[in-house]
Order: sequence, then C-alpha cells, then structure tokens
Amino acid sequence: MQGITPFLWFDDQAEEAASFYVSLFKHSKTGIKTYYNEDIAKVAERPVGSLMTVDFQLEGQDFVALNGNDDSSFTPATSFFVSCETPEEIDRLWQKLTEGGSVLMPLGQYPFSEKYGWLQDKYGVSWQLIVGERSQKITPCLLFVGKQAGKAEEAINLYTSTFPNSHIVSLERYAADEGLDAGRIKYATFSLNGQAFIAMDSGMPEHAFTFTMATSFMVNCETQAEVDHFWEKLTIGGKEIACGWLSDPYGLGWQITPVMLNELRKDPNPEKSRRAMKAMMQMVKIDIATLQRAAEQSPVSP
Repeated sequence: MQGITPFLWFDDQAEEAASFYVSLFKHSKTGIKTYYNEDIAKVAERPVGSLMTVDFQLEGQDFVALNGNDDSSFTPATSFFVSCETPEEIDRLWQKLTEGGSVLMPLGQYPFSEKYGWLQDKYGVSWQLIVGERSQKITPCLLFVGKQAGKAEEAINLYTSTFPNSHIVSLERYAADEGLDAGRIKYATFSLNGQAFIAMDSGMPEHAFTFTMATSFMVNCETQAEVDHFWEKLTIGGKEIACGWLSDPYGLGWQITPVMLNELRKDPNPEKSRRAMKAMMQMVKIDIATLQRAAEQSPVSP
C-alpha cells in the first residue's frame, strides 16, 4: 500500500462507487472488503454485516471507500486531477463521469491546456480532467477557499516539512492584475514522500465550501514513532477526532494509521480482527502496542 492513501467516505454507495471508478480506468481493480461486526456496528450505527470498507486501485494507485454515517459531503475543495494521454481519452472519461453529476468548468480549451474540464460525479467526488502526460496519472488536488483562501503556500510548507523525502516542485502565483492578492498560489505541485499533490488558492474565495472529512488521506505508518510524529505535527492548530482521524489547521482530514491496523482489519481470523478493531474504536491517537495486545488477547491497558 502506498504511503498516503485517499480515503472516500460514502453513506451506502462505497462498493458501487468503487466498482464504477474501476470500470473507467485502466490498471484498476477492487480489493479486500471488510464488514461491520457487532462492536463496530453499534458505535457507527450501521447494520451488522453490512459493508464497511472496500479497497480499490485506479491506474495502480490505492484508494479506500468507506460506508459510514456522517454529516460531511464531498466538495470541490478536494478533487483528483486525471492526466489524459489523448483527446479521445478525456472525452470518454468526461462522458462517463458527468452522467448524473454536474459540471464545474466546461470541457474545452483553456490558456493552460488544449483540453480541460472540472466536474463532480454522481457521488459528489470532484475530478479535473486534462490532456497531458504526467508521471502520476491521478493526483490529489487541494483547493484553499473561503476562510482557507490564501493559505495554500503555508499548508504546502507544513506538509513538505512533515513528510520525509518531500519537496515543492513548482509554484505559480497570481499576478497583481488577476483580481486577487498578488502572490497567492495559482497552481502548485509538491511531492510528499514520492507522491504528487497539487494545491491552489481559489480564484473565487467567496465560495461557501471547504475541506470536509468526506475526503481524507490515510497515512500508513510502520512504527509508533511515525504515528506520534505525524499526529503531533498535523494536530498543531488542528483538531483530534477519534480512531486515528484528525483535521489539520486548514480543516483537511488525515488518518494516521499503523500498517499493522490495516493488516488486522483484513486478518482472516475474524475474532482477532474484531478484538483489534474494538480496541481501535476506543482510541483517539492509535497506539500500536495496545492494538497488538488486544489482537492477541493480552490484557489491554486502561
């Protein structure tokens, strides 16, 4: 699993959405599915035995979709840039993704691309399609808008200083005659431990939407020291939530998750998985030793 995994929170459409996306992109597949057991279903207010998560890959990149009760909804503050090799490819994806969805920027020619368009699909997930080959086919894009407008560069600096092997690739700023404070980020690319991201300050900061927990990013950690590091850095000015979830100073959601928890979530021994997940539901920041004790039925510290 890649180091940072987009995590999409649906109501009851996780499996349907994952299958839909997999049908559109090459080198794509659905993976392991997990289901609500009695302990987690009670806390999450979901039917026992119903689908909880489904892992899937698009163009070889990992995603996770979750069914869960939440007031959050997808917004264009988080979208996915798709680099299309040909006009025919972008036309095909545009046709499929706009069915039942809405157009945010029409598909057409723009000063920055011979063909580009921005949409929300029928599930609410936002996609930006553009002609032009890039090393990463699908790239998360963060739009800083509303109260967060003007904070893109600050956020990029936080993220690249928090994740190892990270750096800013490019920064393009608004000019003084473009209607915004000169110097704000028009378009930036940066790398977090080898994974590409895009960030922009909105050209229309009065938009009411912003980041929500419907789209978060799961950080897969090998050790407790990594969990502690990311938790400490990203909660400064942000908010601790529960079960490894947090929102950073800009309201962007992250899950600081030990790789071991993902392995236990998928463990073929249902009792071992159940015990680990029950222990996790009682935590805010994830503690690996406590998870391990719970999975092995050793006493769990209060």
